[in-house]
Amino acid sequence: MTRQATFTPPPGARAYPLRTTRGEFAVVDSSPREGSEAGPKGVALLLPGFTGSKEDFRLLHEPLAERGYRAVAVDGRGQHESDGPVDDESAYAQRELARDVLAQAEALGGPVHLVGHSLGGQIARAAVLLDHSPFLSFTLVSSGPAEISVSQQQRVKLLRDALAVLSMEEVWEAIQAMGPPEEVGGPARGPGDAEQLRRRWLGHSPAQLLATGRQLCTEPDRVDELAAVPLPFHVLSGAHDDTWPVAILDDMAVRLDAHRTVIPGAEHSPGADQPLPTAHALADFWDGVRRDGTRTA
Repeated sequence: MTRQATFTPPPGARAYPLRTTRGEFAVVDSSPREGSEAGPKGVALLLPGFTGSKEDFRLLHEPLAERGYRAVAVDGRGQHESDGPVDDESAYAQRELARDVLAQAEALGGPVHLVGHSLGGQIARAAVLLDHSPFLSFTLVSSGPAEISVSQQQRVKLLRDALAVLSMEEVWEAIQAMGPPEEVGGPARGPGDAEQLRRRWLGHSPAQLLATGRQLCTEPDRVDELAAVPLPFHVLSGAHDDTWPVAILDDMAVRLDAHRTVIPGAEHSPGADQPLPTAHALADFWDGVRRDGTRTA
């Protein structure tokens, strides 16, 4: 199922294939340290964004473990080290990816705290709207109410146009020649050295990138549907974001009656830009959620 690992898991974490009713998914799984003052508190399922992977959460595992939380970051179908069809975009319909998330939560023994970054937030939202029962809470990280900004849509179109005529290797070489990848439709800045990032890129299914890129550019506003779900919500973002402007995320939080966190000094990837404040904000929110999924305050 999984390919050779390209990143070393953080201290206290292990990488393995999570077996579910919908197949196997590559995960990095970290548990609270033995003898930690906090003690075991709960499980968090972390979903990465477009062109990302489970490694995007690498810097969150240790501080979350210190706060007493088990964190399980997953590669979705066709992402990095999780297999998926190369040519069949139907396998990556949002509803199919949402069902994968429900199966992952079930395999972890649920209920879990659900966290979705960017595209992962919209897939997570679709899962919650299908069935919220496997979840204690839902945190949207830098993930907005509908389609991405016009400037980001243009970058996604560049990538989709390239994927239509070039191999993944050729697209990677073209991206590198054009400038910073995040500026020309390629992967956002992330963990790892150049070779690790190249191997991660090559691990992605082109069909997954094409299908999910289209979703990001056409996603409807489903905030009102989500607001009707009886879960505690948390909207977390950096202080600046050009994928969904911060003001749009502020408004979404109001519509959801959600806890709102803005991380100073962070942009679209707060877990990479400011990992300690991001981890503490997540844990603070989870600490206020009862086992029945209601907020203590």
